[in-house]
Amino acid sequence: MPIYQTIIFHLRSGSSLRSIEKTGIAGRKKIAYVLQIATQQNWLNPNSIIPCELDLKVFFEKGRKESPETALTPHKEMVGEWAKEGYQASTIYNRLKSNFGYSGSYDSVQRFVKPFKKSDPNLTTPLHFKPGEAAQIDFGFGPKIFNELTGRLEQTYFFVMTLCYSRHQYAELVLHQDIQTWLNCHQHAFQFFGGFPVKVIIDNAKCAVIKAGYHEASLNQSYEAFAKEYGFIIAPCPPRDPQKKGRVESGIKYVKNAFLPLRTFKNLGDANNQLKDWVINEAGQRIHGSTYEKPLVLFTNEEQKTLNPLPKTLPELGVWSKVRGLRTCHVRHQKCYYSIPYKFYDKEMWLKQTPSSVMIYLDDALIAQHPRLFKPGSYSTHANHLEPKAQAYFERTPTWCLEAAKNIGVSTSFVVEQFLTDPVQDLLRAAQGIIKLGDVYGNGRLEKACNRAIAFNCTSYKAIKDILVKEIEDLDDTGTDLKSLADVYKGAGIYQRYFGSDYNLSFETPVIGHA
Repeated sequence: MPIYQTIIFHLRSGSSLRSIEKTGIAGRKKIAYVLQIATQQNWLNPNSIIPCELDLKVFFEKGRKESPETALTPHKEMVGEWAKEGYQASTIYNRLKSNFGYSGSYDSVQRFVKPFKKSDPNLTTPLHFKPGEAAQIDFGFGPKIFNELTGRLEQTYFFVMTLCYSRHQYAELVLHQDIQTWLNCHQHAFQFFGGFPVKVIIDNAKCAVIKAGYHEASLNQSYEAFAKEYGFIIAPCPPRDPQKKGRVESGIKYVKNAFLPLRTFKNLGDANNQLKDWVINEAGQRIHGSTYEKPLVLFTNEEQKTLNPLPKTLPELGVWSKVRGLRTCHVRHQKCYYSIPYKFYDKEMWLKQTPSSVMIYLDDALIAQHPRLFKPGSYSTHANHLEPKAQAYFERTPTWCLEAAKNIGVSTSFVVEQFLTDPVQDLLRAAQGIIKLGDVYGNGRLEKACNRAIAFNCTSYKAIKDILVKEIEDLDDTGTDLKSLADVYKGAGIYQRYFGSDYNLSFETPVIGHA
């Protein structure tokens, strides 16, 4: 019946018969048969709830064709047990005739016994756990619930954690089965129980297990880190062996059959409120079929005190993912960009995302940390992560250029301000270049070169650099005296604007004229 539920879910999602067949859950004839019944019963309506296993059993067993071995029907259960014990068809046939007055044919018995001989006996051994030793976890399909954010019905999933000793359980309805949801549900369950067990037994859920294996599995790094922070052991089941976590498998079936029927939910929050109340007041108070005790009572009296205590400060949940550096000295994560030191631009790194921050690691070393961004296309950039040329450009702002020019002299300040206030062209790089000429040729020579450029009314970056390269900043070609140039500066209010009225303007050598 769970297979029929899965087929109905895929059909409601619009999957074709061929695509469902490729999943391997059933052949196309069976899928077509399920489609026929589901269409008749209006189960494909997205507003309806997928029937539980008991309801499906009624419809699909009703539709089965009667077996031709009608004389064998009253004895099938008993004959099946004999076949499992290894008795031959002839022996069973003779026993039926002599002891039960069987009137059917030997061929009917032989056909019925044949499948039992082909398959191995389905033997199991129950597992026993100590209080606080282990919990079992799994996801299961939940109902479709109206999502107020999207304005449509959305598929939900049950997250169920069952304590193996007391069978007390935590259940929550969620919209996703990703690693972030998986970790959040773990933390909610531990808070619900007031502690956590030594070991957590899981199926090979894709969000938790990257690659399943019989002897060992490759776990999601986010889940590994979460387990280390809390201090519990992860125990993945072997592939295709769900009986290793039979307690939670039964727990999910119990939730579906006992909680879901005849309930309506306004939204996800309402559904989880009802589910929590049901877990405490109904599921927790029932007499369990294996322990013959009430799960909540057994948990309170015996298991709760054996759980490991929660940390005083709950760990901040972190989700890890691989990223690669871009040529822009950033990494891209969830459509947002975070800077990294430029020398790592083409390397593969690990990114840890928490609710409030993003940390980037290379070979276990933290190389960058940023506040988490949420708006797609947004950037978080640390200036010291950029290459030196880019750092210099972004650090040398117009304000920086004016302050640096002021420290060199009044003529340099006048030239830099002209560049920064040009009404047509952005000359920030020219202003930065003028300041850099002082590093190369000395601030004294630069100030004299700016004097000469002003005198000739040719204050371009190229002209000033040519003066310095040709070493002509000290030439006196016109005999202009210092006083006349000082008067020009004073009339224009140049040095008063930069240095105040008490500034004493003087030059070591005359310049060759003035503007």
